[in-house]
Amino acid sequence: MAVTVDHHSEEPRNREREARLATGIQDLLLGETPTLTRLDLVEQSGVDLATAVTLWRLLGFPQVADDVVAFTSADADALRQSAALMHLGVVSVDSQAALVRTLARSFARLAEWQVRLLAELRRENDATDEQHLALIDEVLPQIEAFQDYVWRRHLSSATASLMSGDPASDAAGPESGEQLAIGFVDIVGYTSQSRKLDEHELVTWIEGFESAVTEAVLDRGGQVIKTIGDEVLFVADSPRDAAEIALVLAERGQDEDDAFPSVRAGIAFGDVVRRLGDVLGPTVNVASRLTSVARPGTVVADHGVHDALCTDHGPDETRADDLKLRRIPNVSVKGYGRIDCWVVRRRKS
Repeated sequence: MAVTVDHHSEEPRNREREARLATGIQDLLLGETPTLTRLDLVEQSGVDLATAVTLWRLLGFPQVADDVVAFTSADADALRQSAALMHLGVVSVDSQAALVRTLARSFARLAEWQVRLLAELRRENDATDEQHLALIDEVLPQIEAFQDYVWRRHLSSATASLMSGDPASDAAGPESGEQLAIGFVDIVGYTSQSRKLDEHELVTWIEGFESAVTEAVLDRGGQVIKTIGDEVLFVADSPRDAAEIALVLAERGQDEDDAFPSVRAGIAFGDVVRRLGDVLGPTVNVASRLTSVARPGTVVADHGVHDALCTDHGPDETRADDLKLRRIPNVSVKGYGRIDCWVVRRRKS
């Protein structure tokens, strides 16, 4: 006799199961079950309600009503720590919002990736709810310890870089200007290519691109500032390093035997403002604009790169060791009018 399954009756049970699992994961991640409302949180932390609401909003967390139980003692501790940092002068009132937003965005992206990774492991292993919770409980301390290690190593590296720089720039503070080479590397034909790929293939493709660019940047002592979908922004101490990074990537993109995609790049050299892990200023804007000027497989540089590299000047072509720079006159760049720029290539022996 055939057995009829009532799928409609299964749906409420499935929703209840998913809700229990979500609650279990939340308690595991937070370290305890939420027991505090927003008003309780304010009372325990000693921080006024307006500050608490502002901080919660800056962190990118959803707002809740005053009487909703959604907080733990860890949230109260975080509010107290924030107030203590401001009291000590480590975080000023002016910089608090920008700092918190930067932390929130960085950790939100990291958290999304980690959750997707754990969900994928659950599907691949066909894990039960109990097995999934046990896995999270096992890996969470290891992920936390590894994140702390990476943060401290980057903190050490940034400190060493700052201490070895110009003392005058140190005194100016962490948001002072300095001269840097800026580079943008952009995938050619990203939109059309991405339409041909399914979700997994697209993620794999982009991750391969980001990995290869990061490797090339680090090999020349540079730093990847951020990735923006099909584009990577990097910095280097010298125009020569930026040119070499961009050329290596452009050459890989022209190699039919290399899976690396076809790219174009724009590089500029000049005054740059570092702020909360990002870089700002006209030099950054020009490098970005020059990327759109570059043809597939080419690198386009501004006058700052040209003047720093070249010693042998001609009317339309200049040389710099094993490089040659061909002038492109009167290029129209949005926001900057017409400027001179140069295509950077290797000299043939």
